[in-house]
Amino acid sequence: MAAKNNNISIGGAIVYKEGRSKRSYWIVADKEDNWEIPKVTVRRGESSVRATIRMTSEIVGMNAKVLEEVGRHSAVVLVNGKTIPQKTYYYLLQLKTAGEIMGFEKYRWMDFKKATKAVELKREKEALKSAEELIKKWEKERKKK
Repeated sequence: MAAKNNNISIGGAIVYKEGRSKRSYWIVADKEDNWEIPKVTVRRGESSVRATIRMTSEIVGMNAKVLEEVGRHSAVVLVNGKTIPQKTYYYLLQLKTAGEIMGFEKYRWMDFKKATKAVELKREKEALKSAEELIKKWEKERKKK
């Protein structure tokens, strides 16, 4: 786990795709079978957005476009008996193409309501809500043109 300046940075990927008149979000199950937004630890010398791209493209096998940061969260975690500050950055990504999804044993594409119900953490529910609101705002702006 790379900790720069004794800080841990995490990148979270809120990946969505448009289907037949419905939008779906990609969520994954952790080791305890709790649903969450997929996340990756940022390596030394890497930005949180670059780590998120690395996870979705190299680890998962998706081609997704990063659109915008949609949330941040700070916490303190215990690593080897030491408390270390941890920052999580959530990014909205639009799925372009995907082959066979690897890197996560359990995952699902869910509509917004199901995804926000399924994820455990309040901060992840809020990041999903920010993402959905942003997409709706963009859709309204596109219709005006």
